[in-house]
Amino acid sequence: MKQLPKEYHQLLEQLQAVDFVLVELTLYLDTHPNDQDAINQFNHYVGERAKFKELYESKYGPLLQFGNSYSGSPWDWKDGPWPWQV
Repeated sequence: MKQLPKEYHQLLEQLQAVDFVLVELTLYLDTHPNDQDAINQFNHYVGERAKFKELYESKYGPLLQFGNSYSGSPWDWKDGPWPWQV
């Protein structure tokens, strides 16, 4: 497997942390749908995730397939490592 820069792992860790927050807020909001502070936090972290995802994908390629991420040219989904391989 090719050597990856430190930033690769840092970005992936930041994405995982934000995803964790979003999962937890989703579970909370399922039972507290009127909590405006939690909704504001959720929306904030959706924006943060979009920033991290865009930065990651601009440097290292798509995180997801099936229409969730754009592809470069030539088709770059086949280029690894994929996030679950590291």
